[in-house]
Amino acid sequence: MATKLTHAIRREIIINEEPFTVVISPDGLRLSRKRFRSGRQLSWEALWRQGVGDDGEEASREAGPVPGGVRTV
Repeated sequence: MATKLTHAIRREIIINEEPFTVVISPDGLRLSRKRFRSGRQLSWEALWRQGVGDDGEEASREAGPVPGGVRTV
């Protein structure tokens, strides 16, 4: 059984040799440059809708390498 997400989890990643902070919270995801508050946010609902087509069926996507050379620290 998975643990419920009740508070934000903050992690650092490196994208193209630059540090970023990823925040995973009950509201969604946020990605921002390290030491900056502004960044990109995406709600869980918006993330889910991106994978659903007009007919309500989930879009099939092939898994491949992550663009931009993302690695975790």
